[in-house]
Amino acid sequence: MTDRVTVPRPARGDAFAFPDTLLSAATRSHAWACALLVALCLVCFLPGIASLQPMDRDEPRFAQASKQMLETGDLVDIRFQAEARHKKPVGIYWAQAAVVGAAEALGVPNARTTIGLYRIPSLLGAIGAVLLTYWSALVFLPRRGAFLAAALFGACVVLSAEARLAKTDALLCACAVATFGGLARAWLQRDRAAGRLDTAAVLAFWLGLALGILIKGPMVPLFCGLPALILSVRSRSGRWLGALRPGLGLPLTLLIVAPWFAAITWKSGGAFYGEAVGHDMLSKVQGGSEKHFAPPGAYLVAFFGTFWPGAAFAALSAPFAWGHRREPAIAFLLAWIVPTWILFEIVPTKLPHYVLPLMPAIAILTVRALAAGALHPERRGARLTAGLVVLIPVGLTLGLSAFAFAYDRTLPWAGLPLLLGASAVAALAWRAFARGLPERALGLGILAAMLLSPAVFGLTQPVMAALKVSPRLAAIRDRLPCPHPRVASLGYREPSFVFLIGTDLAMLGTGAEAVDFLKGPDSRTGEACRLVYVEGRFAAAFEAAAGAAGLAPNRVGTVSGFNINGGRRVDLSAYATTP
Repeated sequence: MTDRVTVPRPARGDAFAFPDTLLSAATRSHAWACALLVALCLVCFLPGIASLQPMDRDEPRFAQASKQMLETGDLVDIRFQAEARHKKPVGIYWAQAAVVGAAEALGVPNARTTIGLYRIPSLLGAIGAVLLTYWSALVFLPRRGAFLAAALFGACVVLSAEARLAKTDALLCACAVATFGGLARAWLQRDRAAGRLDTAAVLAFWLGLALGILIKGPMVPLFCGLPALILSVRSRSGRWLGALRPGLGLPLTLLIVAPWFAAITWKSGGAFYGEAVGHDMLSKVQGGSEKHFAPPGAYLVAFFGTFWPGAAFAALSAPFAWGHRREPAIAFLLAWIVPTWILFEIVPTKLPHYVLPLMPAIAILTVRALAAGALHPERRGARLTAGLVVLIPVGLTLGLSAFAFAYDRTLPWAGLPLLLGASAVAALAWRAFARGLPERALGLGILAAMLLSPAVFGLTQPVMAALKVSPRLAAIRDRLPCPHPRVASLGYREPSFVFLIGTDLAMLGTGAEAVDFLKGPDSRTGEACRLVYVEGRFAAAFEAAAGAAGLAPNRVGTVSGFNINGGRRVDLSAYATTP
């Protein structure tokens, strides 16, 4: 741990004293620090976790595959409808299926189509990642600084988003940070005479590695393996890694990961590896997989939004990091951040959450720079850079208001007070920095995030009907006078729709197929209820096919909105044949 740094405290009655009060409370004990971090996480992560619609496309794919595990009882193979989903290992699906299965056992109604339940593993993973960041930071900083670094990471935009999405990335981040903390202790304590870590640090490293492999294959080994290699080359020895006790950890890792990999190898005949490695991974390396291409440097540009409110202050800490790169602690942080960041910048496929496991180290490095007095407003361009902290809340306030008015002809009145409050607090953060109070600026930035997240996800998002295309379509099905209609879709193929409607949702390709579906063999006898959704691009073809077949479709509802996945407006009509 570094020497304690005396931080100037504001005078009594200072308007910037509130963040300092919270930081002082966190220094009372580790229990206080952890309790305050959990409270921060709940404020930032919980709002909207139940009301946010399934977010196409990845989230409902994961949730639907987990739902099918419960439907079939097959806990080895991973499927989306009839298609094998051999892209990621099974860890996240087991976690989601366990939560939903427990909810069903407790009598929660409609548990299998309640997306909030599938998000609980991500919520727990995000909270775990923040607490593990605090644990990891303690080897670099005193308790006050470790708390501030963990809070800065917990408040960042990208973690707040991943905490409420039923995907792999929040849990993956927690696993990566566990290995980060163990590896950091092995590196910084390598000159001790005993040369051994306590068992808790060793187990954290290996359990993080093993569970990370079950969640996303080679990613956690990449995150911890690349810095371990670079640091070993730097020190001309890899003996320091022996403190992690590989004789204990490797068999433990094998014991955890081998059973499922053996089972899926037997069940798929090796097809899992061909799809996961030969298709999914290589397609991301060779080109922009699923239209997610971006040029090198895209992560650096996006960083000022994804790591808000800490991004501007992290940028100001870069000269400090370069100037102290030979110090063991700074060398470790840079080895964790820089090589992997460069690797992700080179790979053509880019998504903001790919660099999420690097952000705890960035937060710690930022607070190290703060403690060293490197975040000073008198440096050239410092005030202008710090002013970027105001852009995200102001931009979201204007952008969400414009979107709501354009698509729903209203304004997000419920969320506007908190949106404006977050913008005002962010402005205070910039002002605090300009007054030479960088620690208070970070604290006020975190407070702005604690206002912004409930404003966006808890109050604004629920009333933006244009974003909720699939839930509104499912509501039409629920209003039909028959309990279990056969349902098909022409043109609208979003995974969120499959998740909400059911595994047996039929995907049609032409207007004639839609007409044939409505004229199904049982519909004439009144023994069946059928419903087909027709996307606007296919409306003319459907009407022409219906006219040729002598069918007068009964339109039972229409939905217009914004398709997040396609980034465009969609218009759908629902036609039903009912008894």
